[in-house]
Amino acid sequence: MSFGQGGPSWGPGGTGTPDWAALAEASAARARRKRWLMIGGGALATAAVAAIVATAVISTNKNDSGGSSGKNASQLPSATDLPSQTAQPEPSFSSVAPAPPPDPKDYISDVRKDRAPVTVDAFFPGKKLTMGDRVYSKGATHRTTKCATTTQGALGTILTNNGCDQVVRATYSRSGVAVTIGLAVFETEAQAKKAAQQASGGLASLSGAGVPTFCRGGAVCRRTANSYGRYAYFTVGGFTSGKNVTKGDKNVFAVGDDLTDFTFRQIRHRGEVQASAAATAPVT
Repeated sequence: MSFGQGGPSWGPGGTGTPDWAALAEASAARARRKRWLMIGGGALATAAVAAIVATAVISTNKNDSGGSSGKNASQLPSATDLPSQTAQPEPSFSSVAPAPPPDPKDYISDVRKDRAPVTVDAFFPGKKLTMGDRVYSKGATHRTTKCATTTQGALGTILTNNGCDQVVRATYSRSGVAVTIGLAVFETEAQAKKAAQQASGGLASLSGAGVPTFCRGGAVCRRTANSYGRYAYFTVGGFTSGKNVTKGDKNVFAVGDDLTDFTFRQIRHRGEVQASAAATAPVT
């Protein structure tokens, strides 16, 4: 029995039952043909893409090697066309070391550099002197170029022989104690140092301006001698009552030490001011 062209065929025996084995085999064959067609088509597509890429590469290489000036010859940038990394400027330093700052002591050690005026107020300003919690009243002051007249004993000759230029004196007092300090000025540091080392006799006390005569007429008083730069400074101190000074009279020693410390600071400050002015002066 047949259903016509393209219909199912029946197996032997004419029982009217389909030949299921034959149908399954035919279905499997159709599936295999379809799969092979798909694989074959994919392979053909891949081959076509590869051929296009190969053609493009060959075309590019041909243009590059031929030296053509056409637009396709330089589509890709060369290494020389890429921007190079810009180097940051490095700091530069001078190989010349800066000059050291002026030494303040140089300006109070030689008359050629120490040009500031020498006056009473330059070294002993104001009407009082305060050192810590101690306040001293300022008495008489004096300045002279006749150095020997400000001394007692051998000190006058020592100052003169070492080339003393002038002496500035000031007296300070507190609680019955008075001290006169004298600043002897020389041209060089060596002269001032030698005068202080050779000191003998002493400075003459300076009374007046509320301070009575003291350390005269044989009274025992405390005397000191020091130097810094081209300045030698001396003190004489004791009681305004005329009483002799002993080693136990600490108040007399305290006043003398305060005055010598203050005078040293004034001399050093003088050097600092002049050194600072020289450092900031315009170069000519």
